Amino acid sequence: MIAARRLLVAGFALAFGLSQVQAQESASQPATAPLPLNELRTFAEVFERIRGSYVEPVDDATLLENAIRGMLEGLDPHSAYLTPEDYTGLQDSTEGQFGGLGIEVGQEDGFLKVVSPIDDTPAAEAGIEAGDLIIKIDDQPVKGMSLMDAVDSMRGEPGSEVRLTLVRGEGRPFEVTLTRAIIKVKSVKTEDLEPGYVYLRITQFQINTGDEVRAAINRLNTNGQLKGLVLDLRNNPGGVLQAAVEVVDSFVDSGLIVYTKGRLSNAEMRFNATSSNPSGSVPLVVLINGGSASASEIVAGALQDLGRGVIMGTDSFGKGSVQTVLPLNNDRALKLTTALYYTPSGRSIQAQGIVPDIRVERGHLTVDEGEVGFREADLAGHINNASGNERPTGSEPKPERSLLDDDYQLTQALSLLKGLNIATRARAAD
Repeated sequence: MIAARRLLVAGFALAFGLSQVQAQESASQPATAPLPLNELRTFAEVFERIRGSYVEPVDDATLLENAIRGMLEGLDPHSAYLTPEDYTGLQDSTEGQFGGLGIEVGQEDGFLKVVSPIDDTPAAEAGIEAGDLIIKIDDQPVKGMSLMDAVDSMRGEPGSEVRLTLVRGEGRPFEVTLTRAIIKVKSVKTEDLEPGYVYLRITQFQINTGDEVRAAINRLNTNGQLKGLVLDLRNNPGGVLQAAVEVVDSFVDSGLIVYTKGRLSNAEMRFNATSSNPSGSVPLVVLINGGSASASEIVAGALQDLGRGVIMGTDSFGKGSVQTVLPLNNDRALKLTTALYYTPSGRSIQAQGIVPDIRVERGHLTVDEGEVGFREADLAGHINNASGNERPTGSEPKPERSLLDDDYQLTQALSLLKGLNIATRARAAD
């Protein structure tokens, strides 16, 4: 059996164009597990049949690269073989600047599924939504393309256009033409909702996101003026794990944040909070939806398990697997799934996601502008206010529209924050 295996390894190596010396070196390596001999014979036979019978000549390097790509893509939607261009693009995306459309995608039934559009990018401005299926790119059907090839076809020179054909839910296909751009993602944004109540949006977890969140909280909570915080993780596709841990650490004093389990010992990690917590006990509401994935789910799951915030919105995406980038020679790399994420209570995020504490579907608020009302001050001959502070009669200027006017979930989050703030003050008074 051992002799046959060594002969097969040597023959297999020679079939791939390796030298006999290299084949002998491979055969001399100690075996940790028996090789599947029949499958290796089949692979070598397929390789030779393609090389000898395909309608056009195909060089060995191309066949081998395709074989490697197929091995990775057959594992799960997130493992991939990265060419030098893919590897560089992945590194750029974690640093906050890259070229393309600003869209995070995965694969489903052979099509591209939008995980989430990134804020302030061509994809978001075109109205692309989480859950949309991309079925064509520039009239080229996506079905049958590898994930990396599909992503590559959406990349291009800034200023050039690409036409996507999408399907949303049970609706009919529709087309969107987008102009490629250099995507510069601003990771953290803040905006005042009302005095003391602040909206903090994380669009993507980058290397510096944790520091930016901590700095924003310190700035907002000067002299304890912060009454409540909405942390918006909707349509956040994830990013750097350490950044997610640092964001949670900005809201808690102690406890396990997240841990991973894998086959290898170095794939098992545990991340715990430190005592540094700039937010104190400020009431917190976290918004999530189906576009909240990976690092976003780590943050939401940890804050939920640790009882630090109320999770509101809809179920998250459910991407709870860890991808490790393993550099290869020739500037290539493998992006390989090596572990799964678990929340502090031991819940697996993978294919389950985070279920909100309070379910609030997406919606838009409409203001009834036809309402006509009368007050005491509008009546002829009314008695004046003794203090002299009387509301003037007549039309009043309309207030400027804010985030709250078009975001029902955010409005509900603010209402909940006010209630939590009142409850906190009542407990303190008791």
